[in-house]
Amino acid sequence: MSDPLILIPARLAATRLPGKPLLDLDGAPMIVHVWRRAVEAGIGPVVVATDAPAIRDVIEAQGGIAVMTRADHPSGSDRLAEALEIVDPQGNHDVVVNVQGDLPTIDPAIIGAAILPLTDKAVDIATLCAVITHEAERDDPNVVKLVGHPLSPHRLRALYFTRARAPWGEGPHYHHIGLYAYRRRALAKFMALPPGTLETREKLEQLRALEAGMRIDAIIVDDLPLGVDTPADLERARAVVSARRLN
Repeated sequence: MSDPLILIPARLAATRLPGKPLLDLDGAPMIVHVWRRAVEAGIGPVVVATDAPAIRDVIEAQGGIAVMTRADHPSGSDRLAEALEIVDPQGNHDVVVNVQGDLPTIDPAIIGAAILPLTDKAVDIATLCAVITHEAERDDPNVVKLVGHPLSPHRLRALYFTRARAPWGEGPHYHHIGLYAYRRRALAKFMALPPGTLETREKLEQLRALEAGMRIDAIIVDDLPLGVDTPADLERARAVVSARRLN
């Protein structure tokens, strides 16, 4: 496995929080915080993929790399695939890590942990999850649950992803963290697949891979990064970033 390439898709046209990649958190745009955390992971080059010159400019002002992609991509995965061909057309990187651009509080260590399942050649895609500790999240459709078969105390083989409470019965439920590490050939296969029946029903893109027989393994982590989708999320992220700086 060669050095992974980290790609961060980022666009300005978010519906619930317009312009969120450029919103200020403790003196820097959100996308800069995400880029810094990815660089601190230390697992490979980091590139921001965007359709907005303003996002490109703030990353380049930090000494980072950003590439311009089309504005009409239906998903972050599509933007990821285009950016990969721009950045690495020779195919030197055989692992691509997709870090969402709205995770400014993410622990760099868990970015590195995401690639660990790919040491197993049977795994196509790797991801992360955390044990749900708040009861309300078990039934919250905005919290995606990973249903998996335990392979070790810290690793699951994903069997399903759902917005419902699952599985039934006693035992832990897992909050899926939307960070993915793809083998390059797995990403190409995934992008060539049509939308799946369950993917369309649940509105969860990762189900397309499972429906096609691809294998996804997940590392269980203790840190649940705060995704920023609403003004309330933004204020919580600002508090976390400010507290970390003071400490």
